Amino acid sequence: MKHKKKITELLDREAIRDCLYRYCRGIDRADEGALRSSYWPDARDNHGAYSGSAEGFIEFALGVFKTGPRNIHQITNILIEFSSPEKAAVESYFAALQRAPDKAGTLSQALICGRYCDLFLKKGGDWRIAERTVVYDLVEEQILAAASETEQFGRRQPIGASCPDDPVYAIRKTAFLQEDESEA
Repeated sequence: MKHKKKITELLDREAIRDCLYRYCRGIDRADEGALRSSYWPDARDNHGAYSGSAEGFIEFALGVFKTGPRNIHQITNILIEFSSPEKAAVESYFAALQRAPDKAGTLSQALICGRYCDLFLKKGGDWRIAERTVVYDLVEEQILAAASETEQFGRRQPIGASCPDDPVYAIRKTAFLQEDESEA
């Protein structure tokens, strides 16, 4: 019985990590479905300039990141502490390179590092964020390159895009189409 409990805990840890990675895809690709699948509907998010419902944060984030500039969120040092089989305190370090237009439409870029301090709950077998507080450890405003993206990337193509235009969605479609065909 002890082994079964350990295996369940390992599976739960992996499910929590998958949720964190879905959040990163959701925010970076402006993927509404991925973002929504990271939070419980009644979740709360204290996210710097935004503090309120996760629903409100998702709308806020999509409004900023659907505008086109690419963002990169990376998560490391994920510490998961279970208080019960259905509840966990999770601390994840992040580094985010964010581009967004200001009110005048001028694009700015910042490197932001910090930690996501999350309360995760397991409901119906799924782990999602119930409460999030973002702790900021570093903010560095950066100067954008003067060269156009075409000049910067050159032959390095394709470049990242929002959902559904990013290449990852074509790969996912192919993978799931092949899976459906093999089951037929």
